[in-house]
Amino acid sequence: MSVEKHQPDWTSSLQSLLATVVIAVFVITFVVQAFQIPSESMENTLLIGDYLLVDKLRFGGNSISDHFLPYRKVHRGDIIVFRYPVNPSQHFVKRVVGIPGDHVRLINRQVYVNGAPLQEPYVRYSSRVHDAFRDEFPRLNIPVPGLEGGWWLQMKKLVDDDALIVPEGSYFVMGDNRDESLDSRYWGFVPRENIIGRPLLIYWSLRSADPEWPSAPTPSDKLFHFAYAVTHLFQITRWDRTFRVVN
Repeated sequence: MSVEKHQPDWTSSLQSLLATVVIAVFVITFVVQAFQIPSESMENTLLIGDYLLVDKLRFGGNSISDHFLPYRKVHRGDIIVFRYPVNPSQHFVKRVVGIPGDHVRLINRQVYVNGAPLQEPYVRYSSRVHDAFRDEFPRLNIPVPGLEGGWWLQMKKLVDDDALIVPEGSYFVMGDNRDESLDSRYWGFVPRENIIGRPLLIYWSLRSADPEWPSAPTPSDKLFHFAYAVTHLFQITRWDRTFRVVN
């Protein structure tokens, strides 16, 4: 009589766990990435407290595999998540306004690309105050607080006939909330290699926190916020935005 040997149950469970971890790491590394909206610069398209899944495969990279996978080029109007050129450790989300070769200009808040007005139904203006640099871009004769010095020098070389020329391999981006967006107008272009992907889905949306909560919470504050979120999950969730596809 032969006796069959069976692997212990814990071995099979461990193998299943390791396979799950490997798949999860692959997905997080190459397919999607979680991202939280930290500012109001993309309102009302994206709100503070929106939690996104970012599609990292949409635009591809610069490898041979790009010819075989369903990648596409970055288009004008795309929302992108990217590494902030001034500080690559930070991630920003903005909308592409100008692609390589475009001539970009703002006149009284209206964006013109290659001489034609850009149709932007998603844009929001939150201020009634007209700003000579922000709303009449590019302006080379106005000192602007907070403007990146290197960008100021580069911009002067790229302006022709009052329009900014977007160089090869770069993108000009702006927030949908035009009056409250720190974007390409102030720090320059987004290099192609800085682009991570595009927002795919809002998987959770959290209402704004209590205004008395500190803006830079300590570890104990974060613990309190987490406990509050868990115990008030249904009250603080924006259910109408949860699982919404980002356009």
